[in-house]
Amino acid sequence: MKKTNDNYATAFAGESQANRKYLFFAEQAEKEGFANAARLFRATAEAETIHARHEFKGKGGIGTTAENLVTAKSGETYEFTEMYPPMIEDAKAEGNNEAVRVFNYANEAEKVHARLFEEALANLGNEPEGQDYYLCPICGFIHKGSEPSANCPICGAKPSIFTKY
Repeated sequence: MKKTNDNYATAFAGESQANRKYLFFAEQAEKEGFANAARLFRATAEAETIHARHEFKGKGGIGTTAENLVTAKSGETYEFTEMYPPMIEDAKAEGNNEAVRVFNYANEAEKVHARLFEEALANLGNEPEGQDYYLCPICGFIHKGSEPSANCPICGAKPSIFTKY
C-alpha cells in the first residue's frame, strides 16, 4: 500500500502542475490569437484536474472541512516559515531581483492565507453565509469582508482589480 500511496502523491503533483501549466499556456495562446490551441489547453487542463482529483482522493487527501482547514493552514504556514525564506535569500544572493519580488509577494500572501484558514476553522459553522473574499491578481493577497477600499498591502495594486469570491 505504501508504494501505491507514494505513486498517488507523485501522480497528483504531476497532474496538478500540468493543469496549471496548461492554463498558463491557454492564456498565452489567447494573447497570440490562437483560440483553438487555447481551447485545447483548457480542455486538457480540466482533464488533468480529473486525474488529480481521483489521485488525491485515492491517497486519502480529502477529509472533513475542519480537517481540510487544518491541513491548508499547515501547508501555508510551512510555505512562509520554511519554504520561501531560503528561496528569498538564494535569489538575493544571486542578484535576481525579480525572483526576490515574486517570492516575497508569495511569502507575505501565504501568511494571510494561513490566518484566514485559522479564522475559518475557529468560526466553522458559526459564521454567517455570504462571506466575500477579494483576491489581488498580482500577489495573491486575499481581503476578507466588504470590497477593499485601499491598495493591496503587499504589492500596492488598486482595489479595483481585485477579484471577488
